[in-house]
Amino acid sequence: MIDKNDRILVTGAGGFIGGHLVASLIDQGYERVRAVDLKPFHEWYQVLPQAENLQRDLRELPACQESSQGVDFVYNLAADMGGMGFIETHKAECMISVLINTHMLMAARDCGVKRFLYTSSACVYAAEKQTDADVVALKESDAYPAMPEDGYGWEKLFSERMCRHFTEDFDLETRIVRYHNVYGPEGTYDGGREKAPAAICRKVIEAELSGRDEIEIWGDGEQTRSFMYIDDCLKGTELIMKSDVTEPLNLGSDQLVTINQLVDIAEAIGGVKLRRQYKLDAPKGVRGRNSDNTLIQEVLGWAPGISLEDGLEKTYHWIYDQMVADRSAKSA
Repeated sequence: MIDKNDRILVTGAGGFIGGHLVASLIDQGYERVRAVDLKPFHEWYQVLPQAENLQRDLRELPACQESSQGVDFVYNLAADMGGMGFIETHKAECMISVLINTHMLMAARDCGVKRFLYTSSACVYAAEKQTDADVVALKESDAYPAMPEDGYGWEKLFSERMCRHFTEDFDLETRIVRYHNVYGPEGTYDGGREKAPAAICRKVIEAELSGRDEIEIWGDGEQTRSFMYIDDCLKGTELIMKSDVTEPLNLGSDQLVTINQLVDIAEAIGGVKLRRQYKLDAPKGVRGRNSDNTLIQEVLGWAPGISLEDGLEKTYHWIYDQMVADRSAKSA
């Protein structure tokens, strides 16, 4: 168990999940949380004054060593990533993130860290297992034989192996979580790095605010996904960190929907009905992807508790408020 006086390091703390994780740890009474991110503080999604906040480039080994000094537990979330619009067109940049996990593992080993959690991704799974919209849910063993998503997926799978071998060779306790499409408030919703739920919310809100009655959808809208709300993600992540499970675990919702159904939900929240324009040449990823949660339910008793309808409504209203405030600021 993690003691409230242990020092906890969260890397990627200026990002969506990292910011929520820091806030959750502080809310639970953890008093020594160190938050590190490459971005300047004004670009962090959440800056918690109760944390020790550092701006460091964790691709560099000295920055990892400095950040890991005196640390007991590491949540390594730092990576250069985004939605399909980003990872399909920035493969080299995604691969460079391998330096972050490699150097963080070396620093954790040398600084005597008790336990190190690495946040991997469902992108480690082979595309050939995801060619049908009516997809069979992916279980952890499906990562091998290995043929992950080019660029980002290879970096994630390689880093999983690094964690395994640092445990075998150096007795550094590691935990690995494979995230499946996390969404919620306080995240990216424009600029090219946003995930599908935020992008769809933004597009529906743009139509609602402008009075236009159409929406552009990447692909034919029949590709399928599952989406996990941030609160479920945080609970599962902390359970995995505190568990005795050393193998990778899926963490995701198993509520499978098409992108068209995702648009239906967002339209219902916004009280609009839009004409759909399908951009068939846009990045759209695999045809179908869903999380098999059998193993995590068996070993940790975890299951997502927030439906897509409820989570998307909270996300929609947060994005709506940001967009209205931004429009007001621009017109002032």
